[in-house]
Amino acid sequence: MFIFRQRPAQPRFPVRPLVAALCGMVLTAASLSTASAQEFINGIRWEAPPLVTPGQTNSDPPSDAIVLFDGTDLSQWKGAERWSVVDGCAVVGKGAITSKEQFGDCQVHIEWSAPTPATGSGQGRGNSGLFLMGIYELQILDSYDNPTYFDGQAGAIYKQTPPAVNATRPPGEWNTYDVFWTAPRFAEDGSLVSPAYITAVHNGVLILNHFALKGDTPFNRPPKYTAHPPTGPLMIQDHGNPMRFRNIWVREFKPATGVQERDPFLKKGDQELPITVE
Repeated sequence: MFIFRQRPAQPRFPVRPLVAALCGMVLTAASLSTASAQEFINGIRWEAPPLVTPGQTNSDPPSDAIVLFDGTDLSQWKGAERWSVVDGCAVVGKGAITSKEQFGDCQVHIEWSAPTPATGSGQGRGNSGLFLMGIYELQILDSYDNPTYFDGQAGAIYKQTPPAVNATRPPGEWNTYDVFWTAPRFAEDGSLVSPAYITAVHNGVLILNHFALKGDTPFNRPPKYTAHPPTGPLMIQDHGNPMRFRNIWVREFKPATGVQERDPFLKKGDQELPITVE
C-alpha cells in the first residue's frame, strides 16, 4: 500500500537569499562605479559669457542689439532722405539706403512687407534685397504665388542658391528674416582665406543652413570674391517697389573665449591621467 504525503508548498527559487544577493550586487556595482568614475578636463579657462537680456518677444531687440530702425526715424541710414516713415514703417523711396554702422560677424533681424494689392509678376513684384556688408544679397521678393527663377526668389542668395523652402506670407502681411552671418576672411595679399557663411530663418523656418557663398551676388556675371575690410554696412535695395520695413536690429557676434592653460587630462579621484586629444 502506498501512502502519498503532500509536501508544503515551496517557492520555485529562494526569495530571501536572492534579494540579499541582488542587494549585494547593487551595492558592489555602485561602489565600483564610484571608485572608477573619471571626468574629462579640457584644460581651458573660459571667460564668463556676457549677460544679455532678451527682448519681450523674439522680434524685439535684446539688450546688446544695435537698433537701426525702431519705427520713428531713419537717422541711422545714409540716403534715407529719399525714403519716408509712415505708420512706424520705412517705405522705399528713390535709391538704396546704407547703414552708418558697419558690421562683420553678426545677427540681423529685419521685417518686411510687400505692397498690396499685388501688382506685377516675377522680379517686378515686391522686389528689394538685404545686402550684407553692402555686397552679398539675401533676396527680398513677394514670392507668395509668384513664380520666378528659384535662385532669385525670397530667401535666395541671389544667383547662387534658392532657399530650402518658400515660407513667404501673402502681400500686406509681415515677413521676418533672422540672419546669422559670418564674414569672409582675406589674407594680406588679398587672397580668400575662408568664404562668407550665412544661416537664415524666414518666418521661423530655416531656409539657409551655413551656406558658403561663392562670392558677391551680381546679376550680369559669375560671383567672385574681392578683398574688402572686415566690416561693412547693411544695405537695403530700391528696386522700384514701395516695400515696407520695420524693426531692424543687429547684434555683433563674438564667440566664447578661453585660454588653454594646460593639456587635457582625465581626473580619477586624486589622480590625473594624461590623454591625447586628436
